[in-house]
Amino acid sequence: MSKKVLYEKKGEIAYITLNRPEVKNAIDIDVHVQLREVWEDFRDDDAVRVAILTGSGDAFSAGADLKTHVPEWSDAGPALGRDKLPDGFAGGITRGLHRIYKPIIAACNGWVLGGGLELALACDIRIASERAQFGSFELRRGMHPADGGIVRLVNICGVGIALELELTGEPINAQRALAANLVSKVVPHDQLMQAAEDMAQRILRNDRRAVESAKETIFEVIGRTLDEQLKVECLYGYALCGGNPTVESRTETFFSKSDRGRAGQNATPL
Repeated sequence: MSKKVLYEKKGEIAYITLNRPEVKNAIDIDVHVQLREVWEDFRDDDAVRVAILTGSGDAFSAGADLKTHVPEWSDAGPALGRDKLPDGFAGGITRGLHRIYKPIIAACNGWVLGGGLELALACDIRIASERAQFGSFELRRGMHPADGGIVRLVNICGVGIALELELTGEPINAQRALAANLVSKVVPHDQLMQAAEDMAQRILRNDRRAVESAKETIFEVIGRTLDEQLKVECLYGYALCGGNPTVESRTETFFSKSDRGRAGQNATPL
């Protein structure tokens, strides 16, 4: 694998770094193919439980590399949408491989634009450097998001911020992104990876099956009626409890006040 995508595993955490700083980590066809291999490996490797995705240099990702993608699109005609439906963007994590139930954290280190925003939105938790900027510039180029950028922006942030970002094509800074629920926290730039790793450790202290089931449940309830949502949550949630020895053993650590990362009067280290 070339150095356009860096992939490393340390313990239960997989580190994925887009490594084209000279073009703001724009995603060309090669990167798309390499990312698919990375996502499939992350999905299939039982030794890793959480991924942290970031970019090298001063950008998370500027999105699709138009030098390679526009020629591909221009000759395709109206069938392009159907052809792209199972493939998604950025290796398919936006659509196609989006049902990987292992958590993915986006460490947004700089510019998060266009398809880069779609990629960040496809992650489960976003942490931003104070230098990060978020924008959807596709309308400036005569197009609009087609790989979850609109859908996830509406689901995560609401219609108002989605309309503003899409219709104006103007970026917002990290603090505005925090206020809009686009990111979970904003940290000093040199503390970004530490914050992402801390978030990963807080996920890792929890039971693996419970974590992945919770993510799957959240995916399943989106767009359903209230009664359907409650039914799915009940079925998935109690499925974890029935005859599960992990529940009993972890409950005992709770009662003994020794569970990992406990807060309050009986705090324990993470």
